[in-house]
Amino acid sequence: MRRLILLFIILAIKISAIATETDSLMSVPIIGSWAVEGSVNASRILPTNVFLKSVSGNEAIIAPDLRASFRFSNRCRYGRLYPNVRQGLGFTLYNIIPHSSLGRPCGLYLFQNVRIAGEGRFSLEGEWNFGVSAGWSKYDPEALIANNAIGSKVNAILGIGLSGAYRLNSRWELKATINAQHFSNGNTHLPNAGVNTVGLMIGARYYLSPDKADNRVNIPDEKFKRGFSYDLTAYGAARRRIVSDGMDGYTIAPGSFAVAGINFAPMYDLNRYFRGGISLDMQYDESANLDKHRAVNTYGDNVKFYRQPFADCFAAGLSLRAELTLPVFSINLGLGRNIIANGPDTRIFYQTLALKAHVWDNAYLQVGYQLSNFHLPNNLMLGVGYTFGRTK
Repeated sequence: MRRLILLFIILAIKISAIATETDSLMSVPIIGSWAVEGSVNASRILPTNVFLKSVSGNEAIIAPDLRASFRFSNRCRYGRLYPNVRQGLGFTLYNIIPHSSLGRPCGLYLFQNVRIAGEGRFSLEGEWNFGVSAGWSKYDPEALIANNAIGSKVNAILGIGLSGAYRLNSRWELKATINAQHFSNGNTHLPNAGVNTVGLMIGARYYLSPDKADNRVNIPDEKFKRGFSYDLTAYGAARRRIVSDGMDGYTIAPGSFAVAGINFAPMYDLNRYFRGGISLDMQYDESANLDKHRAVNTYGDNVKFYRQPFADCFAAGLSLRAELTLPVFSINLGLGRNIIANGPDTRIFYQTLALKAHVWDNAYLQVGYQLSNFHLPNNLMLGVGYTFGRTK
């Protein structure tokens, strides 16, 4: 999780630097308007694992939420290309009702908000957020009721939302948001069943300066050219693994295991907001298929394994990819199946979710997550990449 926190800090610094930057060619600020938001999020914890199904009372979260965001000015390139996007930082405090063995976490996150429809008083907006949360009560095997949903004090936050906004005047706006969030550590600690919530957020947004169209500067728009571009991404992470204990039960394998992978994805740039394509995915997982190599006469917590051959750790597959591209960030989704695989841990139907931060012209940082069968956590994907031939 330390690497995940470091990556979040880098992304936060990047968005803060953008907020204070000026357009070097025009010597004008690139910020169109600042806004602050205050909301209350009422969520329900979904009973998606054994612990959350068995413990009564861990059902609701009341979370006050504060945010600061900005829109790029139409005088800069991002503002001209993406006039309906806001981005910023948010902080929230999760009050679990009643206070439970899950703890009382707080979260700090990045977000982007995109207006989907509406030009008058009412508008429809979509949103993603990513961040870190701290203050969870992690798994304690000696507790009266062991919390096997969360295995670490610090966990990632992944969230999406759909909002209806009503504009009262040039400065005030009311918002109602249906949202979903997932809290997990990406199998860096076990257990890692995770916590999932769905909820309703009610709040208001205040523009520190009126959110003007800012079109007084006559700059011709840049025409978009459709075409192919190619993403090459390399990533790595550490993970834990649950294995058979040799006695018809399961245990956590000692130590952490390395994961490394490469993706090569030809993508068709349909417009400024959307790309789609197919990806060749190759991954080496040091923990894959350990159960095939358990040492004879080792059981329980003392179970031991022989090192697997390379073929049992390596997998290669193809996935369909779709990507939402926004200023600085993009969200990449993938659905794939391994074609080259040598055991049950690698012969899987997998799903990927990745956030890219375009920190240089065509280079990006990535934080991603891989699942199998839509609910089994596999591993984080912390990496770097480069896009060849991207149409700007």
